[in-house]
Amino acid sequence: MTEGVQRRQAAAGKPYDVFHTDCPARDVVDHVTSRWGIWVLISLRGNSLRFYELRESIQGISEKMLAQTLRTLVQDGLVWREVEPTTPPQVTYGLTEFGRDVGEPLTELFDRITRRLSRHSAG
Repeated sequence: MTEGVQRRQAAAGKPYDVFHTDCPARDVVDHVTSRWGIWVLISLRGNSLRFYELRESIQGISEKMLAQTLRTLVQDGLVWREVEPTTPPQVTYGLTEFGRDVGEPLTELFDRITRRLSRHSAG
């Protein structure tokens, strides 16, 4: 899947102005940094997961919110979705190249915070 935001930028031929309300990159940033978007990206950092595995890995998220968040991240080109035609269907999610690229600094931030908190509580 090609990242839609990057395609629009190439067609326009000019850089994004993320401070402008009409900037498509701003929507992606909002989705990534939403309450649940960041946790989905961090949960998928190592491998692809089925819907129920994602739900179990992110405590506190409802099925409805997970479905909405995944739908948005798939539309943004950050997450891929694969449906196996079984009964019931098995749906697997993973990070696209764009999702891995965006998720890397989020994972680093998460790791820095947890390391700092571990040192702080130990000392």
